Parts: sequence; structure tokens; C-alpha cells
Amino acid sequence: MSAEELPPRESMEFDVVIVGAGPSGLAAAIRLKQLNADLSIVVVEKGSEVGAHILSGAVIDPVSLDKLIPDWREDADCPLKTQVKDDRFYWTTATSAIRLPNFAMPPLMNNHHCYIGSLGDVCRWLGPKAEALGVEIYPGFAAAEVLYDDNGAVRGIATGDMGIARDGSLKDSFTRGMELLGKYTLFAEGARGSLSKQLIAKYSLDAKSEPSKFGIGLKEVWEIDPAKHQKGLIQHSFGWPLNNSTGGGSFLYHYDDNKVAVGFVVHLNYDDPYLSPFDEFQRFKTHPSIRTVFEGGKRISYGARAITEGGYQSVPRLSFPGGALIGCAAGFVNVPRIKGVHNAMGSGMLAAEHVAAALGAGRANDELVEYENAWRDSAVGKDLHRVRNVKPLWSKFGTIIGVALGGFDMWCNTLGFSLFGTQSHAKLDRSTLDAAKAHTPIAYPKPDGKLTFDKLSSVFLSNTNHEEDQPVHLKVADMNLQKASEHDVYAGPSNRYCPAGVYEWVEETSGPRFQINAQNCVHCKTCDVKDPNGNITWVPPEGGGGPNYQGM
Repeated sequence: MSAEELPPRESMEFDVVIVGAGPSGLAAAIRLKQLNADLSIVVVEKGSEVGAHILSGAVIDPVSLDKLIPDWREDADCPLKTQVKDDRFYWTTATSAIRLPNFAMPPLMNNHHCYIGSLGDVCRWLGPKAEALGVEIYPGFAAAEVLYDDNGAVRGIATGDMGIARDGSLKDSFTRGMELLGKYTLFAEGARGSLSKQLIAKYSLDAKSEPSKFGIGLKEVWEIDPAKHQKGLIQHSFGWPLNNSTGGGSFLYHYDDNKVAVGFVVHLNYDDPYLSPFDEFQRFKTHPSIRTVFEGGKRISYGARAITEGGYQSVPRLSFPGGALIGCAAGFVNVPRIKGVHNAMGSGMLAAEHVAAALGAGRANDELVEYENAWRDSAVGKDLHRVRNVKPLWSKFGTIIGVALGGFDMWCNTLGFSLFGTQSHAKLDRSTLDAAKAHTPIAYPKPDGKLTFDKLSSVFLSNTNHEEDQPVHLKVADMNLQKASEHDVYAGPSNRYCPAGVYEWVEETSGPRFQINAQNCVHCKTCDVKDPNGNITWVPPEGGGGPNYQGM
């Protein structure tokens, strides 16, 4: 059978279809059932299990969880056990770490009411709670296509076909995808969601918003010497190893069972094509104040993920005929706090309330304009509005001056005003790279295998797996452009911005060849953001493929 002769898909109908079993999707599903137990709800998740693709710091502000499940602290199965006890901020140089006084930090930056843990484990805990209420959750099925009715409204999604060979032929194991149809569909795909991106373009949802902005977050979990463990300690830093014109920072979170989560964020509007976020992360761990924490310890997990950083002014229109965007698909991360879970859950709950009201009024497949009109005055909108200028000020003035101005603006917003109004973002992250001739290649130290590591051994810890005989899910629109521009002008930055060793330029007698090692992909989506020509598009591979993060 050829692809042109595919049998029709089977379909199932629900009141609400939710794409993505992350914090926003699960919060929406639970809230819908709390409001109306009779609603039929399905959540489709591309990971092999709920939580498999979830990666976050994670210091979690419980404000939304308190509203969703007020007694969560009394639940012995809830994985959030460690409350923040010590909150520190540092400015780092190559040889020192200068602690910033807590009293100088805006009140919004206080973390003492927050909890440290694994967001993946939180989702694994929320999943059964949703199912106990009657929500159907289908892990291992990637939402691959948006379905529309004759009026152009979203009527659901189709999951991807499985059992297609790399050459496009159908294997003996071929299975047709399913159509999941709903009166409303909520897209909770996370940052740079493939279907969300299509919806934003189709309905021009970003016509009145600033350009989307992103960072890449890289994270490891370590088991360290108990003598060095300080349960409840969190610390954030900015400065070295990044230069003043490259935004980013780090975190160290001490939590359960002598574990420390260490992470590094690089803003994807950097200009040096030779910069490697992964290698900057490894270099960060060699800082005198950091390396001693991990000496004698064991690295047990690794992962990476794109982060939405545009904030308030980059949030697109959230509603469209038949559905809405929620969570990081819409871009609700609070950048200076490095927190998005509370806003993701809050937006999911807010959308659920408006969906329930619409269904209760007998509506279906129309636009939830009430959700779009409500979010700015909600806790989510107010949280983002107070920090709206931090990212653009940082980008315009560099780390030292930009962070100081951003902090000043947060203090002003705490008092109810801003001297900066609402700053704009300059341009898309893919447009910020300089030509390679303007920079010098960076000689990163060779990993020692004890404190610093290479990409492939790191990907091994992410438990990433893909069926090798399937179509490559990283689509290059124009290979000639990739050679003439990405390689010849920018010196092949894909080899460096990718944190998983997916892209290589292989030198052959006929010239350089662009090789895609799709089986290494951890689904971070950085290539979809940072390719200088927008020439690479990430689409979902077969459901169940990708990382299988544990404790991330």
C-alpha cells in the first residue's frame, strides 16, 4: 500500500481534546472535570509516558497548585517535598562569585514559599489524578495534524501514523493515526509546539504581538556527597562564562536524597555563531565555587529544552475558532524568576473555566474570546506584566547594565508604575547571528568525564530513543541554502547550538554534507528557533520517541 492509498482514520469524539500532558494540559483537564464531571476529555501525549518529555528547573511557585488541589501538601504521593530554605543570587567572574544581598532583590524574586522537585514527577502524579476523575490520557501518541471543519474552525487533531519507513514506504507494522475530535481543542504543547506554530500562522495570532523570544535550558541532576548537600538551598547566578553581550544564567537546587539540579540557560538571541550553549554549561561547572559541589558526586540525568522568553508583549492571541493556546505554547514563562509552571497551570485552569462555561451554554467550535479577554487581568497576566521589561532591557544594554535596569523596573512595578513603559523586542532570535568572519572560533576545553562531559554521553543519560527506520523528523526545506548560508556564511552553528549532537557537517571529497542524526534528538526545538534562515522545521516523530526523562 502506498501513502496515497491510506485507509481512512478511525475517529473518536469528545467534549474537549487537550494536546500535551504537561502542567498546563493536566491542570486544564482536572479543572474541567472539577467544574463538570460529565464532560468527556482526552489528553494526547507524544512521550512514551506522562512526564517522559518534561524538563524544568524546577523551583515551583505553588500558587496555582494550591487552587487546583488545595490539600496537595497532605498527599503522601506528591513529589514536592522540599521547600526553599535558603535563596542566594550571585554575579560570577572567572575566579569569584559575588553574592548579591537579598534585601536588594525585588520582592517578586523571593523564593522562600516555593518548592524544589522534578516537574516530570509532578506530572506523573497529576496524571492519575486526572484519570481518577474520568479523563482519558493517551501517552505515546503524537498529535501530528490539526483538523478543521468546513468553516475553518479547529475540530480536533489527528495522531501520527506509525510504521512508516525512512523512505516513505509502509512497513508491516503500519498503523493509521486516530482522529480525536472535540467541541474545543486546547494546545498545551510547550515551547515552540509544532501544531501551535501552525495555528499562530494560520490565524495570524501574533499579528499584534512582539516577536517570540526563546532561550535554551540545559540541566543535569547529580547525586552528591551528603556532607556537601544543603537541602532547601537554591542559588542563581549570571555572568561568567557568558560575556556581557550574551544573556543567560545558571541555577543550583539542592533537594531530596542528596540530589542537586544544576542548569544553565542561554538566551537564543546571541550573536556569535561559534558559541555552544552545551559547552558553556560544561565550562560553568568548572567555576571554583561550583566544581567543589560536584566533586565525588555522580551525574544521573541530562536534558535540554527551549524556553519561551518573550513574556507579556510576545504572548499571541490565545483564542481562535475551535480552540486555544495554553501554557508555554502561549509563552507564559516569567524570565527573571526562571519560572513558568505556576503560569502554565494557571492558564490551563483559566481556559478550562471558559471552556466549561461555553459548553454549558451549548456552544461548540467557536472562538473562546472570553479567555483571550480575561488573561491579562488574571494572576498570569499580572505576573508577566510586572517583569515585561526585564528581557528587552537585558538584550538592549547587556548583562551588567540590563540586569540592573531590569531589577530597578521590577521594583518600580512593585510600587505600581514603570519609567520604561513597555519595551519592545528587537527581532527574531534566528536573525541575531553574525557572519562567522566577525568572530573567532571558541576552543572549549576537552571534557574530563568526571565533571564535564560530551554530548553523546549526555544524550545517553536522557534515555532518548527513536525507531531508526522512520522518516527524519527534522525537515530541511532547502539543502542548497543550508550549504550556502548555514555552512559557508555562519560556519555551521547547528553543530553547536544543538545540545544533542543531531547535526554535523561531514567533509567528503565532493564537499561538506549536512548529516542529521535524528535518533539523538531530545526534542528541545532549538534548531526550529535558531537556524539563521528558518530552514529547519521540527515535526513530531513517531509517538513514544524521544527522551524518557527520569527525575527531570
